[in-house]
Amino acid sequence: MEQSQHRYCVIMCGGIGSRFWPYSRVERPKQFIDFLGTGRSLLQLTFDRISRIVPSKNIFFITNEAYDGLVREQLPEAEPANILLEPARRNTAPCIAWAAWHIAALDPQASMIVLPSDHVITREDEFAASVIRGFEFVERNDALLTLGITPVRPETGYGYIQIGQSVEEKINKVKTFTEKPPLDLAKVFVESGEFFWNAGIFLWRADVIKAALFKNAPDVAAVFEKASDGVFVDPAKEKEFIEKEFSSCVSISIDYAVMERADNVYVETVSFGWSDLGSWSALYDLSPKNGDGNVTQNCTVLSYNSHGNIFAIRGEKLIVAEGLEDYIIAEADGVLLICPKAKEQKIKQMVIDAKMKFGDKYE
Repeated sequence: MEQSQHRYCVIMCGGIGSRFWPYSRVERPKQFIDFLGTGRSLLQLTFDRISRIVPSKNIFFITNEAYDGLVREQLPEAEPANILLEPARRNTAPCIAWAAWHIAALDPQASMIVLPSDHVITREDEFAASVIRGFEFVERNDALLTLGITPVRPETGYGYIQIGQSVEEKINKVKTFTEKPPLDLAKVFVESGEFFWNAGIFLWRADVIKAALFKNAPDVAAVFEKASDGVFVDPAKEKEFIEKEFSSCVSISIDYAVMERADNVYVETVSFGWSDLGSWSALYDLSPKNGDGNVTQNCTVLSYNSHGNIFAIRGEKLIVAEGLEDYIIAEADGVLLICPKAKEQKIKQMVIDAKMKFGDKYE
């Protein structure tokens, strides 16, 4: 596949992934875990997928300082200078702003795609075609482009994008963004045919996202504009600058900071077997199941009258279960979680409670 030397990718891989506790922990979050049994972590699969389209030397990783070693371990082919280390977590707008200033300094003609590191995509050829179409669009237009996934069910856990006027095949102006709707509204959205899931995947030229940040999030842009000439192409100066200034950024998502405010926002409607793999239930849905609808992740299970469960137990244990319906049973690093799938939204609070009661040991 032909690759443009002016196309770049930023893979965001600094999240904690607490909804997959106890598998995903602060020391090794979900993006560094092989959930699908492929021998590659979610981060590695993301890199493999985009390196078909973007030259490896143009792929950047932005993560927390604590995960530098994990990124290097899992992706030895990544250039060390391409791993941008945040000294503090400040959500996606400051993260993307830093990447934009960095890439624009290297290549004023750059176009870029921003990818989360922990999504699953099953139809990779269709993904590649969608990304190339997106690159071509933003290279011709001063546009902020997001990918909208054709919904397959009324999902309440995703944000939605309403499409407006069509500008070319599969690309429309964005009419509205809606955060996670209640079920009755999600059903209306899906039935209307006008709403698509917000995948959190973005394409734009570096100069266009910089201009959008200046206009819509000037407090974020001002932090990076403080840098003197040459800072973003000198690793030592850049590190010193980021350690001094990055923490002063407001913590805000790119959606709130720019996408919901700007007037040049477009959506490419796509369908390539996407999941944000945001929960144990999402992993259950993606995984092969036995005759009782149970999923087993790297473990041996003997079950009786048990249906719709996911068992994820590390180590050489036999799990014997009787009468369990739609449960998550997960164990890792000294923590055993037993929780109905219908209650998994409480897992984040469980992590907070465990930290408050027992300290960082189980975080």
